[in-house]
Amino acid sequence: MTNSKAELGVIGLGTMGAMLALNFAEKGFEVALFNRTVEKAHKLRSDNPELETRLYPQTKLKDFVASLSTPRVIVLMVNAGSAVDDQLDALMPLLEKGDIVIDAGNTDFNDTRARNARLASTGIHFVGMGVSGGELGARHGPSIMVGGDENVWARLRPLLEPISAKYESSPCVAWLGIDGAGHFVKTIHNGIEYADMQMIAETYGIMRDGLQLSPQDMSKIFADWNTRGLSSYLIEISAVVLSEADPETGRPLVDLIVDAAGQKGTGRWSVIEAQKLGVSATTLEAAVAARSISSSRAERSRASAIFGDLALPAPDFSPDEAGLKELELALETAKIVAYAQGFAVMSAASAEFGWALPLGEIARIWRSGCIIRSEFLRDIMIAYKSGGEADNLLLNPAFARRVTTGQAALRAVVAKAALSGIPVPALSAALAYFDDYCRERGTANIIQGQRDLFGAHTFQRLDREGTFHHSWPAV
Repeated sequence: MTNSKAELGVIGLGTMGAMLALNFAEKGFEVALFNRTVEKAHKLRSDNPELETRLYPQTKLKDFVASLSTPRVIVLMVNAGSAVDDQLDALMPLLEKGDIVIDAGNTDFNDTRARNARLASTGIHFVGMGVSGGELGARHGPSIMVGGDENVWARLRPLLEPISAKYESSPCVAWLGIDGAGHFVKTIHNGIEYADMQMIAETYGIMRDGLQLSPQDMSKIFADWNTRGLSSYLIEISAVVLSEADPETGRPLVDLIVDAAGQKGTGRWSVIEAQKLGVSATTLEAAVAARSISSSRAERSRASAIFGDLALPAPDFSPDEAGLKELELALETAKIVAYAQGFAVMSAASAEFGWALPLGEIARIWRSGCIIRSEFLRDIMIAYKSGGEADNLLLNPAFARRVTTGQAALRAVVAKAALSGIPVPALSAALAYFDDYCRERGTANIIQGQRDLFGAHTFQRLDREGTFHHSWPAV
């Protein structure tokens, strides 16, 4: 390294860390590198000769810290949990007041809040930063969700805007709120992502098992859907996955992939936090549960042997234009419900934690770079600008019209799938949430009666103010 100082440093050079470091370097920043396995830092530099003049691998942590200009900016890309705390413990004696440590991993926002509190008295700033877009996004432009002290954002903005994704020249990065706001928003992003992917998978299941379509035919349908309201990265890559042939056998590759989906925890976190906040996110919950069921392949095989001969009617789906339009409209309608739930969770968290989350701005920065990027997010951005930050998206006139138009298709698809034994847990959950949400008189009154009978939990009445307990007959 020359006598100049690096403008920032990256610790943790796994896939995402390495790609972020290269992204920074490509945008003209000098980047110090450190990894527990020191060879990784040197290899990253040697493997990218076009960027080697801006990449500075360091063998020792103290040399890494000393190589940074002050106030220092250090990006951590280590595993969530204790590894972050261990790295902080190692760094703290080497840092000075005003230095900034950014956790850019998929971290539980509760941990981020605790680390902010821990460092508050030290003068060292801790930033929880959500990064979405996977390996390609990290390398060429992710969507970035920044939390922490707003004053620190002024220092980080010139570093993060150049590496972020751009939508119509607008950087897809924003400061969202104090302490854990950035990581919370990334968590809900991933919960919505789970729901979106699960509903696409269920629609694929209907095409495969209900319509007996080939992967190639399905690919064409998804590609066509990507030209209209469902236009999105996930629909686009679904068409690609379905069109791919296995190079060894020539068979559709999707038919050879094991039907067990992995998960790293953020989807579960989104559901847990929704429950803690008392916000219904049933479509996200169904998606997480479906991934868990998918991983139980041995049990599913045993259950299939027991229940596989149920006398169910043949699927009533049609591959004609009207049938495919019904599927498309059902998926689009359920997608609206899933996003409405995710944004409702963020709205509740904003009030709970004092973040003032800019929901329209969140939709804006998700428009490029992230996994759930889509044209649909433009409509959400406009809805929050016109309808207020706190309202459920289903109350926005534009979305209310779309759901009113599409709910019949969603009902038909869910009903046909249920009758023929094709599982659609996320689509079903979206429909049930919609019906429950827009029903003025629900059924929780009998639950309150039960609770008062067995536990004297009291209830309220429709005809008068106050809280009441009834003397129920002995049972």
